[in-house]
Amino acid sequence: MGQKTSPIGFRTGITLGWQSTWFAPKATYGDFLIEDQKIRRFIDRKFNRTVPKGAVAKVEITRTRNEVKATLHSARPGIVIGPRGGEVDKLREELEQMTGRNVTVNVIEIKEPDLNATLVAEAIAEQLGKRASFRRTMKQYCEGAMNAGAKGVKIICGGRLAGSEMARRETQKLGSIPLHTLNANVDYGVATARTTYGAIGIKVWIYKGNFGEETEQSPSYRRRRPPRSVATGPVEKDRTNVAHPSGRRRPAETDAQDSKSTVQPKAAVPPTEPGTGGPGSANGS
Repeated sequence: MGQKTSPIGFRTGITLGWQSTWFAPKATYGDFLIEDQKIRRFIDRKFNRTVPKGAVAKVEITRTRNEVKATLHSARPGIVIGPRGGEVDKLREELEQMTGRNVTVNVIEIKEPDLNATLVAEAIAEQLGKRASFRRTMKQYCEGAMNAGAKGVKIICGGRLAGSEMARRETQKLGSIPLHTLNANVDYGVATARTTYGAIGIKVWIYKGNFGEETEQSPSYRRRRPPRSVATGPVEKDRTNVAHPSGRRRPAETDAQDSKSTVQPKAAVPPTEPGTGGPGSANGS
């Protein structure tokens, strides 16, 4: 095919809902659209570009006649809410001053950040900004997503990787990414790493399974616990723990009787004098 499209936009209206839900006449549609972009950029600058970061992955906006409802999906809701809800109240006042309407702010926690493509892309961008190895970073986040229960991950980094003179693109992939299946729940995220030698673009695809199915942890990428420590030293066999072929436990008395009946001592051979023709003599035939 070769005609690439965003997995989010490809599924919006079919298996995914809209991130902005409102209706407006033709005269005010453009103003609302620009206002939505201003709200998202303001929230991104406030919680994702300054420390401490709130890790806001998505902002959903719902409008009524005179009210705007913003829902923030964050991996760190405590930072977004603030002590006693101070940060949320401050954000609400700033959005009301920006839009001139009544604003309601809700915060929803992202329980598994490793399965959110936007958060993974932002984390990779942060690591590349700290001059980390791009191959190691990509592999680390691929395995982290698979351990969290993803069925497929693909990460693409493009730009002057490792400060090389010529820009190139590197790809890491684990599992499967069904891009043409509308029923497949594929999350997509984009981020940009601003480095001293240029900008590096990061794209992340995470396949979580079909819609309506719970993601289960893949056994091939599951982290295995180390075996329990066992006392070292010679181990003596306990005859009382020997299992019978029928599945029942054999008592120690039966084992003792069997050992007496099966193992017979060898008969003693009388010694022979040399020259008598017995075995071992020089004259024996």
